[in-house]
Amino acid sequence: MAPWLVIWLVVGLVSVVAILVCLIGLVRHALILGRSAQAFQRELQPIVDELAREGAKASETSASISHRRPDGATRRPRR
Repeated sequence: MAPWLVIWLVVGLVSVVAILVCLIGLVRHALILGRSAQAFQRELQPIVDELAREGAKASETSASISHRRPDGATRRPRR
């Protein structure tokens, strides 16, 4: 076997190993990111639910106020 073939074989094998190591690291980081995103969502879900309830409550209040004044007029503040 020619020496240049051995060199190219070694370079090729080292490259394949390096690419596999990078892919394994990438998969590992993707799994960590997924778990972190799930934990983030679990932590924020109660706050998001509360904001949605408050938004719905504000919307209902606004709708009831506009129903009381059918002309849609608003009262100007006195100066």
